[in-house]
Amino acid sequence: MERKDRTYLLVSQKSPINFMLTSRHTNRKPLLFFDESGDRGVNRALRYAKNQKSPFIDEQDENAILEAIVFVDGVLTVPFNNPVLQEFLHYHPGNKLNGGGTFYEFDPAKEAEENINKLNTEVDALILARTLDIRTMESIARVYLKGNVDNMSSSELKRDILLFAKNNPKEFLEAADDQDLEVNSVASRALEEGYVTFRAGKDLFFNLKDNKKKIMTVKFGNTPEGELASWLHSQEGKEFYQFLSKEFEKEEAL
Repeated sequence: MERKDRTYLLVSQKSPINFMLTSRHTNRKPLLFFDESGDRGVNRALRYAKNQKSPFIDEQDENAILEAIVFVDGVLTVPFNNPVLQEFLHYHPGNKLNGGGTFYEFDPAKEAEENINKLNTEVDALILARTLDIRTMESIARVYLKGNVDNMSSSELKRDILLFAKNNPKEFLEAADDQDLEVNSVASRALEEGYVTFRAGKDLFFNLKDNKKKIMTVKFGNTPEGELASWLHSQEGKEFYQFLSKEFEKEEAL
């Protein structure tokens, strides 16, 4: 590890004034690090002792002097001349780096880079949102915002799309790049406008003047919109998809 002062922060925004971190392995409160360096790997017990050279109990002698580890106002600063505590915190299972949810090391440079990436993504999303045609906006709103698109003015639609891009830029960019966006939109619209009905919480039926047949049973855990879209994408549903597309084009032309 690079020798430098390090700062650690509690993950929780509601940090207590003082928070004492578990600092030694016990049967009641296991504190283990899985070391993969061996042929099979092994769980090694951790313990912070200020007079030892290692945070692993199997490398410590019998004269360990234990010391509490306390976050004050959610912050713990460890100077460069206490490498054992830094190493202990690095391996601690509560460290976010190890999948824990208690604390993480604050890295100003890394955080600045993450903020820049986040802002760039937001800018990219907003620029793209401004350039989308109305039809694509409607498809995104219908599929991802579940809005009543047919009753929205163009200004309301553009506003909701811009807000979606601003508040959820990554999801928006993925939505705009979704190759199945159009078919998903047609499926949602078919259900909204009654071309297809969802009955008894499980079955999809045609709802045409001369066709009331069952289309399919929606699999447990799936949505009717998602199942219908998948079917429309198949060879079996291709003809109905083309029919729906033409019907919606007629409606938009009115």
